Amino acid sequence: MAIKNLVDQIVSGNRRALAKAITLIESSRVDQRKQAEALLTELLPHTGGAIRIGLSGAPGVGKSTFIEAFGMQLIRQGLKLAVLAIDPSSSRSGGSILGDKTRMEELSRQPNAFIRPSPAGSTLGGVARRTREALLVVEAAGFDVVLIETVGVGQSETTVAQLVDLFALLQSPAGGDELQGIKRGIMELADLLIVNKADGQMKAAATIAAAEYKSALHLMRPKFEGWQVPVLLTSALDGTGLPETWAAIERFVEHMKQTDQLDTLRMGQARSWFWSEVTEGLLEAVKSEAAIMERAKALESDVARGVLTPGSAADQILTDFFKRREP
Repeated sequence: MAIKNLVDQIVSGNRRALAKAITLIESSRVDQRKQAEALLTELLPHTGGAIRIGLSGAPGVGKSTFIEAFGMQLIRQGLKLAVLAIDPSSSRSGGSILGDKTRMEELSRQPNAFIRPSPAGSTLGGVARRTREALLVVEAAGFDVVLIETVGVGQSETTVAQLVDLFALLQSPAGGDELQGIKRGIMELADLLIVNKADGQMKAAATIAAAEYKSALHLMRPKFEGWQVPVLLTSALDGTGLPETWAAIERFVEHMKQTDQLDTLRMGQARSWFWSEVTEGLLEAVKSEAAIMERAKALESDVARGVLTPGSAADQILTDFFKRREP
């Protein structure tokens, strides 16, 4: 399919074209990467209109259940939702569970919802390298909200925070010692903190936990000027707190627009994305040189034995790499 034709179909909301485009941008083949870049360049004028939300939380906190319930609420309000669910990949085989779509059975059947599971691979923070690009594609397809669900297994979530407008942290009803175990770093990334499973016998514990989280957040420096992170109680089972969650997100976006912080945030993210691509492109170029990689093995051995510093070894590899490209 020609790029122009694919662009037209994506912008018109064709779901098959959308899925095909994301498959293309996830490819590591050199020829398909060039096609993907051409596609994204054509789509760029149609992007930027969605609210971008990142959602993280430890396994077992109920992310998939929450997303389905929250997503159904947005659908009922007439909004279009795209979910980019990053699944854990095996560090040995590269295999991925890719189970989020089956766990969001009701949401996945909605014509105004699009769920795309992608393997996380080795990317830090559980965010697939091409998630940034997939985000642009679904925006171009006219989705109002793009939600990126991260693995949430203890890795740095900084990467997803650099992709989205709002970073939401989902917690289970816990407090005391469990609150002490939460890393300060991920708390500082949060723009919204949601205590899920606030129902039945867990409701009282969730209320106590929410108060403790709120106290902890007051001790931290605000991430954005004029925004105090809300702590909300929700139940994905009975729908409690879901309307309040969406209202808090809308308030955040409006605040960021009125204070000109949203444009500043997105421009900073674009710059970060640029340098990330430079870094990854350089690494791929180095690894594609057989002679360079042979030299790297010897230097790697010296580093492992403690006879050479990693910095010195890296300098030698880069010097050799650029010398080979001199005319």
